[in-house]
Amino acid sequence: MMRAAKKPKLQVERFIQPSSTPAVKLIWEYAFANGRTTLQTGHVSLGEATLESEPSGSLYKPHAIQDWPDYNDWDEVSPFCDPLIITGDVLQDKRKEYAADNPLLVWLLDRQFFLDETIFLEGRGHEGQRTVCRCGSEIEDPKYRCRDCFGMEMYCRHCTVKRHQSSPLHVIEEWNGSFFQRTHLKSLGLRVQLGHPPSDHCYNPRPSTGNEFVVVDINGIHDVVLDFCGCDTAQLRYKQLLRVRWYPATMTDPQTAATFNVLEHYQLLSFESNISAYEFYHSLARRSDNTGLSPIKDRYSAFMRIVHEWHHLRQLRCSGRGHDPGGIAETKAGELAVVCPACPHAGKNLPQGWENSPPAMRQNVLLTLVDRWMYALFVAIDANFRLKRKAVSSDRVDPGLNTGWAYFVEERAYKSYLSERANERQECSTCVSHNVVNMADTKSSRGLAATGIGTIDCARHEFKLPNGVGDLQKGERYLNMDYIVFSALVGFTVTALNISYDIACQWSKNLWNRMEHMPAWLHIPRDDVLVRYFVPKFYIVAHIAACQLTFSWNFTKWVGRTDGEAPERGWANANRVSSSTKEMGPGTQRDTLNDHFGDWNWKKMTTLGGFSLLSIIARWKTAIKWKWEHRVALYDLEETIQPALLDEWGKEVEMWEEDNTRPNPFESKLAPITQAAVRSQLAELEAQELRAGINHSLDDNVSPSVLISCGIELEDLQQRLKHDISDLSLHPTDNQKEAIIHRTNALQRCIDSWTHYQQLYMPIVSTLRSSMNPSPGAPQTLKPQDFPLYLPSALNHLDCNHRLMKHEWKLRQAQAHDALSELRSHLRLRLHIYKFKDKNLRGQAASTRAQNLIARVEAKKDAAVAKYRRARQAIESLSCWLDEVGWEATLRPLKHEDIRPMGDFTGDHTQGTGTILWIWLMTDVNTSPSENESIQDCVRIEWCKARACAARWSKEVELLAEEMR
Repeated sequence: MMRAAKKPKLQVERFIQPSSTPAVKLIWEYAFANGRTTLQTGHVSLGEATLESEPSGSLYKPHAIQDWPDYNDWDEVSPFCDPLIITGDVLQDKRKEYAADNPLLVWLLDRQFFLDETIFLEGRGHEGQRTVCRCGSEIEDPKYRCRDCFGMEMYCRHCTVKRHQSSPLHVIEEWNGSFFQRTHLKSLGLRVQLGHPPSDHCYNPRPSTGNEFVVVDINGIHDVVLDFCGCDTAQLRYKQLLRVRWYPATMTDPQTAATFNVLEHYQLLSFESNISAYEFYHSLARRSDNTGLSPIKDRYSAFMRIVHEWHHLRQLRCSGRGHDPGGIAETKAGELAVVCPACPHAGKNLPQGWENSPPAMRQNVLLTLVDRWMYALFVAIDANFRLKRKAVSSDRVDPGLNTGWAYFVEERAYKSYLSERANERQECSTCVSHNVVNMADTKSSRGLAATGIGTIDCARHEFKLPNGVGDLQKGERYLNMDYIVFSALVGFTVTALNISYDIACQWSKNLWNRMEHMPAWLHIPRDDVLVRYFVPKFYIVAHIAACQLTFSWNFTKWVGRTDGEAPERGWANANRVSSSTKEMGPGTQRDTLNDHFGDWNWKKMTTLGGFSLLSIIARWKTAIKWKWEHRVALYDLEETIQPALLDEWGKEVEMWEEDNTRPNPFESKLAPITQAAVRSQLAELEAQELRAGINHSLDDNVSPSVLISCGIELEDLQQRLKHDISDLSLHPTDNQKEAIIHRTNALQRCIDSWTHYQQLYMPIVSTLRSSMNPSPGAPQTLKPQDFPLYLPSALNHLDCNHRLMKHEWKLRQAQAHDALSELRSHLRLRLHIYKFKDKNLRGQAASTRAQNLIARVEAKKDAAVAKYRRARQAIESLSCWLDEVGWEATLRPLKHEDIRPMGDFTGDHTQGTGTILWIWLMTDVNTSPSENESIQDCVRIEWCKARACAARWSKEVELLAEEMR
């Protein structure tokens, strides 16, 4: 049985048609397709239907057309309508539509009624007919109403004051005959009495000074008349205010207070909406008077002081300090911080006897980790240069209230330590020019007391650690970061420690030697703790190849799927307040950031931040899924490899995991190709020939290999000089001109000397140059940077010594590999600078310095690209005459789309769907070994990576299970 077709769904709007035209019915249809809403209209004639005028005094009833059936706005088309007279397309829908499908479109039909109602509320409404107050008094008219009380009732002055004995901060409006104007309960005679219930009488009231008292509440800033209690049993004035939940601005003779309600409201707003105290206070002032006609007493400074104290008291209350018999004075370092519940805390969440396993001996690392890897502490270190602070105020004028009790280190000891070692020099970086990059925003610290902050976080759960935050005075110096790191670590008792830092490859080198020069209370038991260092996954692609293998989270055992990027996720939350905190004094800034870090940790403990049991369970289920998928992929790969090789490779990996000083199995075992290595090989070959009595040299000072090597170097010098000349401005300085002239003359002398020897080995070059310069006595017109060198690869079809071509072939291959290595290094450095700039730099000066640094790196990258293309062009030319094949598989044409960092995918590709660019797959290995050895080396590396990936997911499942416990 077939179902009847559904009728078209239309939306109907009734309206009043002008009397000069016949009445029609306007039909609207909202069609939903492809995620968009389109409007289609049509008209239905209603014949001679009469239009009734609107009843008098009706403000709420909609306009209506008589004799028209009343249908729901989203019902089917009326059966009285002739479908032939409906113009416009009517789209059939597959399901019945309701008003709830798009409530905004339904509201549009009745928005006039909403406007009318809001205007109706601005007047007296039905209360305008009332001439006597509800109390029955005929002395005063009922002309007052409260905007904060429920309802619109109006009362006389006496009733209004009586009803607000317990609500003295409500907003009162007075009807002046034409409209409502704001008034105050103070002007109506209300006096707020403290020290007694609202209905009780005080026999000895003490008015506030000048009968003036200002209260900041969530609905505005209020001027009230306040009486303190002066009875014999009366409390101090600030205590009387606290008993009614009003926080006083001062302790002696307070004249300003803020309600607990507004303080709690502002604290949550500052956490969630990035609102500053200035913006919040002035929004309250505008709510009190948005016209500027009535002056509002300025209590901004008092409000800021109240907020500062309130936030500190909230931290003390939440940490249970009010219930300690010793009180606030017995608060210990870091005790106000919200600690990570899943990190290892001895005596809290570790099983009994966990510490009874064998001690962490350096010669038996594997045994230690097998027993304790699940109880290891994962931490991540980072610096943020957006949370800077200007040199305003001082610690004496603006002291911090949390003196090392929360997340910031204790300031006095920290400053004393820094001042004693201010002149210590930091060792230079050997990886990706970290020193140059990290100082890009700190060359000028004029006007700044702190250029940023350094932190240490829980790398697994993104918690800020107690005493793990400190100011940075000039860049990310080891001096600052060491103190911050050890201040946080002394609060833990662990035997295994995994540290993630974007410059861990450099920072870790002399860490323990530097610890020996720090205060004794910052020392941790080095011999009892196994420490491993890592570079975060997002930053490791910007490091050199050796660091990518040694400090990778992906290749190290017993770390699960930790990525080390915990601080980066927290900066987005903290950076929102940077515009406010940079103008604060030292104590206020530290306490404000302490408060925000505490809220961040609290949200991580609740479902808002994702760190809940349900969240860990979801991660655990995902980890189980990927564990089996990667294990199956590993089994599939191992089926294609001989078992003997698997046993051999497995032993190599296990030996490296036990002792990282052994050969790294993730590195290629084949020797790399470099120009220096090739030159050394050629020199050794010539030495062997000389010992055998064979001499191919035509000059005692220059051999054939030296001739070709020097020619390639001259080619590079020509390209550098061309680039530097093109970079000169239209009006270079005299010093710039002098430098270019000196370099040009030096290059000319080198070329003249080299061409003298070239004529001995390549006589045909003299003929070529003579054809270019037919007049022997005429001066040479070519500039040295444009002078043709005529290396064997440039002679094309002309005869050339086969030995010279073979030498250039080897040197050009090495040059191409060197160029690719330089290109990868510059791409990594550029990526590192861009990440540093986006994360930390703000302002024109800092951005300009970073852009200049990026421009220099970009120029070096372009030079490496040009160098590779020249080398490949020469190789392509020589391969025809030397019958060399197979080189195209490794030295491919370098296109513009190939010049991207690793992990930079284009189009719709992501890390899971995109492929790695060929320039990052080049191993720069020597092609002299057999093809089978090269293939086996690549397969071994891929198997090691697949094995490590499967192992990481397996350990992630166990780590999450332990965290849930």
